[in-house]
Amino acid sequence: MQLIRDIYAAKSAAGRPVISFEFFPPKTDEGERNLLEKHVPALRRAQPDFCSVTYGAGGGTRDKTLRLVERLWREHGLTVLAHLTCVNHTRAEIRALLDQIRALGCPNILALRGDPPGGGEFVPVPDGFEFAAQLVRFIREQGDFCVGVAGFPEGHIACRAGKYVDWQHLREKVEAGADFVLTQLFFDNADFFEFREHLTGRLGVRVPLVPGIIPILSAAQIQKFTALCGAKIPPPLARKLEEYAQDDAACAEFGIEYATRQCEELLRAGVPGLHFYTLNKAASTMRVLANLALIPAT
Repeated sequence: MQLIRDIYAAKSAAGRPVISFEFFPPKTDEGERNLLEKHVPALRRAQPDFCSVTYGAGGGTRDKTLRLVERLWREHGLTVLAHLTCVNHTRAEIRALLDQIRALGCPNILALRGDPPGGGEFVPVPDGFEFAAQLVRFIREQGDFCVGVAGFPEGHIACRAGKYVDWQHLREKVEAGADFVLTQLFFDNADFFEFREHLTGRLGVRVPLVPGIIPILSAAQIQKFTALCGAKIPPPLARKLEEYAQDDAACAEFGIEYATRQCEELLRAGVPGLHFYTLNKAASTMRVLANLALIPAT
């Protein structure tokens, strides 16, 4: 399996964006079959450079995460990025999980502090990690893993000191050994551009800063997501969501259009790639990529 840092380097040299998708482990066997037999094959038509697999709050999906990582690699030939969090894990447990991930043939880790189950304050376990930067450094000590981290263009919801302090924490993650940054979803590109300028211009960060994009599927769903993660919905977008509140099909069409415009501007501004939060669905993401002429001709 390729190292994702090498993918970004090669695509940058070729002047092409890296395209990546995020999946979450389905809760049921039927959901897993639907993902692997329907949506992943559809998304493979875009020839993504890699895909990522999330890790539930408190490690609640650990076994399903590892199984999905293995199946995406072994059965579908996809380069995979395995999420890993600090929540409820000692150093010994993290080391054992890294050994498992390595045994699956996956050298790519997205290192996250993570959110505790049921919300509330994050409390590190004894002999665990309090910050993602500590996890990044620890992973680096375990061998030649490629390590990505999360970035927050509007600041992390839990960072009460504000986005500039949060962005300093991101710099610390990069200094600890992170190879690239995938951002949380956002809907105002101005937030990403300020984030990028601050990190590169003021903090000297030189690793790829990759915007995370979510094609909206329904008004209710995206309002729930943004409430949980702290991303804002700009007023013009909020008015559109209100207009489509009772019509998910029309909202999904609007979501494709909105994401397309967002990506067009980001690509013109020279982003190194686009990371799509697919919600385990193929249709909207594939439509956006088609609009951007980023699906290879067959």
